[in-house]
Amino acid sequence: MSDAPLVLGIESTCDETGVALVRGLDLLADVTASSMDDHARFGGIVPEVASRAHLEAFGPTLEAALEQAGVALEDVDAIAVAAGPGLSGSLAVGVASAKALALGLGIPLHGVNHVIGHVAVDALVHGPFPERFLGLVVSGGHSSLLRVGNIATDVTELGQTLDDAAGEAFDKVGRLLGLPYPGGPHVDRAAAAGDREAFAFPRGLSRPKDLQRHPYDFSFSGLKTAVARVVEGFEDRGEEIPVADVAASFSEAVADVLVTKTLRACELNEVDTVVVGGGFSANSRLRGLAAERFEAAGIELRIPPIRYCTDNGAMIAALGSAVVQAGLPASPLDITIDSQMPLTQVVMSAA
Repeated sequence: MSDAPLVLGIESTCDETGVALVRGLDLLADVTASSMDDHARFGGIVPEVASRAHLEAFGPTLEAALEQAGVALEDVDAIAVAAGPGLSGSLAVGVASAKALALGLGIPLHGVNHVIGHVAVDALVHGPFPERFLGLVVSGGHSSLLRVGNIATDVTELGQTLDDAAGEAFDKVGRLLGLPYPGGPHVDRAAAAGDREAFAFPRGLSRPKDLQRHPYDFSFSGLKTAVARVVEGFEDRGEEIPVADVAASFSEAVADVLVTKTLRACELNEVDTVVVGGGFSANSRLRGLAAERFEAAGIELRIPPIRYCTDNGAMIAALGSAVVQAGLPASPLDITIDSQMPLTQVVMSAA
C-alpha cells in the first residue's frame, strides 16, 4: 500500500512510550521506551513516575522512529494517539504531544481507543481482518470480549471483567507467591514446572446461573482469593509453599475461563475467527490452550507476536491507519483524554 497515507501512532497510556509509523498495513517503524524498571521497587505502576518518564522519553522515541522508517516528520499525513483508557497523567502527555505535532504540521489528529488498538495491530502481522470476528483483549488492566465487523467503525463490547483483569490477577498472585513484579511473566515461568491439577481453583462466572446473567463477562477476584487461602494454609502449617503447583493450577483456571467463554461467544455469535491481544496474551498456557481448543472447534486463532502484545505505538498507528482509510473525520484539536474511554467508542469526536 505505497499510496496509503503515512500515519504516526503515539502510545502513552501506562508505562510504555511508543511511537510507530504505518502506511496501510505496512509497519515502517516501531520504537518503545519503557519505565517498568522505575516502578518495580514499588510493586506496581506509580502514575506520577510514569508521566514524568513519558515527558523524558517522547522526543528521543519519536526521533528514533522517524530514523528507523527513513522519513521526515513533514512526510507524515496523519497522527493517531491513544486518548484512553489509561492513566490520566500518562494519557495527557501523549495527547498534548500529538496535538502540538498535528497543529504544527497542519495534519489531521485522531484520538483512538487504546484497547481496540490491541486488536487492530494484528492486521499488520496476519493481514486484513475477515468481515466478522471476535477480539479478546487480555492485559493488566483489561479483560474484554469484542465483536468486530469493521475495526474502525463497527466494534461491539460483548463482555468484560467485573473485577480484576487477567493480568492484574497474575500480578497479585505473583506477590502472594513471593515472585518479583510484574508477576505475570514470573508466574508463567513457575507454572511450567508445576501440576495444573494440583489445586481445584474456581472458574469465575462459569456456573449455569452465572452464564445466564454474564455469558461473556469475566471475574478473577474469587480465584485470587482462593489462591490466597491456599497460600495462607501452607504458611499457617509452617510448610513450604509449592509455588510451581499453585502457579500452574492458577494459570490453568485463568486460561480455561478465557478460552471457554470465548468459544461460547463464537458459537452464540456465529463467528469463526478470534484475534487475541494485550499483554497477557503472551502467557504460554493461554496460547497453548487456545490453540488446542480453537483448532478442535474449527476456529481460526490469530495472536500477534509477543512484541506487539504489550503496549506499543504500532497498535495505535494500525488503528489510526484503519480510521483514516475508513474516511472518518479527524478529532478536534480540543479533545480531552478519557481515562475510562468506553469500548463502544473507537475514536474521539467533537462533543
